[in-house]
Amino acid sequence: MKRRRIRACILLLTVFPAVQDACSGQAVKPIDFAHDVVPVLKTHCVRCHGGKESKGGLSVNTRELLLDADVVALGKADESRLIELISSNDPEEQMPPRNRKRLSAIERNVLKRWIDEGLPWEAGFTFAENRYEPPLLPRRPKLPPPTQGRPNPVDRILDAYLAERTIATPAKISDHVFIRRVYLDLIGLLPEPKGIDAFVTDTDPQKRSKLVAILLAQIESTRQATLDYKIAYTEHWLTFWNDLLRNDYGGTGFITGGRKQISKWLYGALLTNKPYDQFVRELVAPTAESEGFIRGIRWRGNVNSSQTVEIQFAQNITQAFLGINMKCASCHDSFIDHWTLEETYNLAAVFSDHSLQLHRCGKPLETIATPAWIFPECGQVDPKAPQAERLKQLAELMTHPDNGRLTRTVVNRLWHRLMGRGIVHPVDAMHTEPWSEDLLDFLASDLADHDYDLKRTIALICTSQAYQSQTPPLKEPLEGPDYVYRGPLLKRMTAEQFVDAMWQITGTAPTTFDAPVVRMSGAKQPGQRVDAPTTSKWIWSAVNARSAAAGEQRTFRHMFTLDQLPGRAVAAITCDNEYTLIVNGKQAGKDTNWSTVETVDMRTFLKKGENELLIVGRNAGSTPNAAGLIFELRLITGEKETRTIGTNATWEWTAKAPNNRGKFGKSTNWQAAAEVDHADIWQSQVGPQMSAILSHAEGAPIMMVRATLLKANALMRALGRPNRDQIVTSRPDRLTTLEAIDLANGETLANALEQGGQYWLDAHPNRETLVDTIFQATLARDPSPGEKQLAIEMLGQSPTSQSIADLMWSIFMLPEFQFIR
Repeated sequence: MKRRRIRACILLLTVFPAVQDACSGQAVKPIDFAHDVVPVLKTHCVRCHGGKESKGGLSVNTRELLLDADVVALGKADESRLIELISSNDPEEQMPPRNRKRLSAIERNVLKRWIDEGLPWEAGFTFAENRYEPPLLPRRPKLPPPTQGRPNPVDRILDAYLAERTIATPAKISDHVFIRRVYLDLIGLLPEPKGIDAFVTDTDPQKRSKLVAILLAQIESTRQATLDYKIAYTEHWLTFWNDLLRNDYGGTGFITGGRKQISKWLYGALLTNKPYDQFVRELVAPTAESEGFIRGIRWRGNVNSSQTVEIQFAQNITQAFLGINMKCASCHDSFIDHWTLEETYNLAAVFSDHSLQLHRCGKPLETIATPAWIFPECGQVDPKAPQAERLKQLAELMTHPDNGRLTRTVVNRLWHRLMGRGIVHPVDAMHTEPWSEDLLDFLASDLADHDYDLKRTIALICTSQAYQSQTPPLKEPLEGPDYVYRGPLLKRMTAEQFVDAMWQITGTAPTTFDAPVVRMSGAKQPGQRVDAPTTSKWIWSAVNARSAAAGEQRTFRHMFTLDQLPGRAVAAITCDNEYTLIVNGKQAGKDTNWSTVETVDMRTFLKKGENELLIVGRNAGSTPNAAGLIFELRLITGEKETRTIGTNATWEWTAKAPNNRGKFGKSTNWQAAAEVDHADIWQSQVGPQMSAILSHAEGAPIMMVRATLLKANALMRALGRPNRDQIVTSRPDRLTTLEAIDLANGETLANALEQGGQYWLDAHPNRETLVDTIFQATLARDPSPGEKQLAIEMLGQSPTSQSIADLMWSIFMLPEFQFIR
């Protein structure tokens, strides 16, 4: 299989020379439409081909009109009629005409690069007059009467929309397609084969609506749950909000302390389904845990005035919450809409703790900004108030009932995520006319009417027949004012969805994660009182390890016997500063952050008879400091039979470290561990997390670690996970060369498939059962007769872990797997 993938990579390098260019390291800055292209078009083209003018049938008002004129060959400037005309010396055809100033060589080069790069265009920009101006006030449209069996307000609006255009209502999808779609959309995971069978055979006419409610944790599952749906929802939508709020666990700004994450606050907000108006207020006028968003990134060294943290504040809150792009207006009055440089600086001044001097294109002006809100119709901030009070006032104005832009923007983002395209599109261009103003306004007012409950809006969309419809073939362009809604669109899996699916299928999910969160739906946050304390003790090699040597390493051991394997085995562990957990010779966990407690599912590491726990703990720092380890394991072997194994003075320690098989030499000197006398220094931070994990151990399901909780690896980056230096509201929807190479021969996927092949071979030695189950687990359906025959031939007479890995890789590469259809 690896040879085949290597050949595929060689082929890609041959076919796509862009890969070679990328590898050369000679990056060229992409063309900037607003600053490079617009000035050229305004100077030389708009007079005859913009606004109301379209001489010769050519209009540059929009990208679509320019393409319709057939004067541009995308990606091929040298073959484009436009370049031919602006370069010609023929007085009969040259553009601009001979009585007008010609383009300079630099200007011609700008347009050539623009065409070669695919004609990038600022979302919503047009040279046309009488631009659409979105309303500020909310509007509650009158709903059309329902058609038979379609009472959902979304369907009532869309049925009338389609009927007005004589477009047939799209057909309903099958149960197999629906369950895969709704699982991936709402919790980001694939449905399990047993759950698929149960759902498909269920005769309840309300089963789809009930499934939506279960996945959103709005009602309890009637079947035994294999997931904590609150956590599953939280961790799936964490990807969406991390992108939108530029939150991550490492990368730009963290090295110099110029960035602060909001992970704990954000995780808790999603877990509790915090009302959206409160959610926004706590980000604009933040607490200590949520302030990272408005503080942005303090870039290293000197930066352009349009990239200071104060200007980032104005850019970020308007883009994230209002769908307004103020980046252009951070340097000068915007070329693409009506926002001015002064309005941007005045909004930035609300956040600034010092007087803010305006800069135009990096050059200082004599004007000093006055703190002000951009929609005074809702009210205004007091410019003389202290910064904290100004932010509080701004948060109230942002969420004012008269600010319909807030609710329109977020429901448009949800519609885009669930249906494949925004009602206003792109979603960051809310000054663009929606294809259905009634649908947008209804969803926005409905959100406000129901206490800003985002889960309710998601459920309203997902229980509509519109969401449950087949995806139509694309007949019209998705961009521009001519778009016509015909049904939901195909959506590519996000990087996190693909990686989670890979881990689900192969059973190779990691046991630790990077996000500093407590993964329990009823978890207490650090510092809160807990009524169920742990029984384990903090230990080290000496009682007075308050001043353990920097770099001191100790290996702790505990032996225990199991008469039978437990149904559940949940461990909670942390160590100041780092640990490696080894169970029966296999590494089960590892971490370097003492302030986070890790949950470890121990079931696959335990065995009948004697078991050995080894924990290698290591102190850090450059001078003596406190060291300690705490570990507790809960074993559930029956309905109520629970056994606890935790660190205490019965454990042993040695200064030696085990080899990579967890073995020691014969001369190892084991000594009794000591319960330390300084446990109180960690308890307020760690104790609530330990208790939260273990209090759920007997009832809550073990949750697979999700990709969204980890720093991006090479595979996730290849699949489009962004660095989050900037707000991201849509990810690439096309296959890239880097992605093709990584999927063909990347180490992460190859290793998972190799381990997964053995996992499936052990569980399903029968070929036919194996094929059926893999198809159900990956595509949520049975294989066709032809697919089954081909898959069986691929497995061979006696399936091996390698042939199973090849079959899984083949399925992973299918568009049906990688798209949510």
